[in-house]
Amino acid sequence: MSKLRVLQFITPAGFYGAERWVLALANNINHDDVICDLAVTRESPGQDLSVAEYYPCTDGQQVHYLEMNGRFDFRVVSRLCEVIRNNKIDVIHTHGYKSDILGLLAAKRAGIACVATPHGFAGNVGLKLATFIRIGTYMLRYFDRIVPLSEELMGDMKRFNVPEARTLLIRNGVDLTEIDAALASLPQANSPDQDSPIIGFIGQMIPRKGIPDLIEVFDQIYQAQPNLRLQLLGDGSQRSELERQAAQLKSVNAIEFLGFRSDRLELLSKFSLFVMTSSLEGIPRCMMEAMAVGIPVVAYDIPGVDQLVEHGKTGLLAPFGDKAALAACCRQVLEDPELAATLSQNAREMVHARYSAARMADEYEALFRELTGKTKPVPATQSQAQSPEKGEVG
Repeated sequence: MSKLRVLQFITPAGFYGAERWVLALANNINHDDVICDLAVTRESPGQDLSVAEYYPCTDGQQVHYLEMNGRFDFRVVSRLCEVIRNNKIDVIHTHGYKSDILGLLAAKRAGIACVATPHGFAGNVGLKLATFIRIGTYMLRYFDRIVPLSEELMGDMKRFNVPEARTLLIRNGVDLTEIDAALASLPQANSPDQDSPIIGFIGQMIPRKGIPDLIEVFDQIYQAQPNLRLQLLGDGSQRSELERQAAQLKSVNAIEFLGFRSDRLELLSKFSLFVMTSSLEGIPRCMMEAMAVGIPVVAYDIPGVDQLVEHGKTGLLAPFGDKAALAACCRQVLEDPELAATLSQNAREMVHARYSAARMADEYEALFRELTGKTKPVPATQSQAQSPEKGEVG
């Protein structure tokens, strides 16, 4: 039986949670039975296409670049249909409101199954973007299956009137093989510096990440602990505003804006504490990575985050918006090495047990097969063992 052929489709906005999720699935899918191609849109000069550059083009997997004239171009639908037809794609799997809209139209035209994975929904955005997001969320109800990453996103599907029969929860997963390989390659000395602790964050610099709160809290703690540093990895529409905020603070020289870094796991391994101040998340991949690396975490208590952090066991939580409580949690971890070690060990064990990308990939393969009717091939040795020998009575 021929392999199952899946096309991941994303319109990259950088190299953040959704893009790294696509890589995790591609790296962990069973390549003996599934070919998982990637299609990305090229929308502007200087666009970050790291997801395509890092995509594993092995075992017959390919990357397809789709030219897009501006931020939205419906001619991409025809280009997607051509990719589907030329590569005998069985399922298209979309990520994000633009890819949902364009991918659904292409799937319906090509007559193949379509799956959407919502990674989260933006909060305060402009009118034009909000309109496209509303269109994208409306179209979700027409997919063969919508697969949210968390219970919170499952709740959003009800709010968007997506039929319950079309939804399936597959928990987010982190690529533990990538993390373990990265950690194994690091020198033994590559661990948090006790003399100059680093509070860190990795992610998009956009309003819903709440980074102004993190910078303000860091400045408060810095007053009593001037050996502290804050490292912010990532980029986004709010970066200039955040840099202006930092420039007004006494701690300005201790705050580093590092942008997107391909060595994020190495930098992450040097954090003494990972802090997240988001107002809206699915199940945050960057937090899962921090936990898998063994870095203690502190965060605002919001849906999605609360599925990873059990207060006092796998991290510490502060009520949303309570900066004084957040600062107290940070101080508690920084000043109590035994607590930090316990939290990080518990969190690492929890991520390995519940949130591996290998488990996630197996569940997606089962879904793709259910939708296409393509059963898993029986290994040749097993097939021969089940077949009667010549002359044997069946």
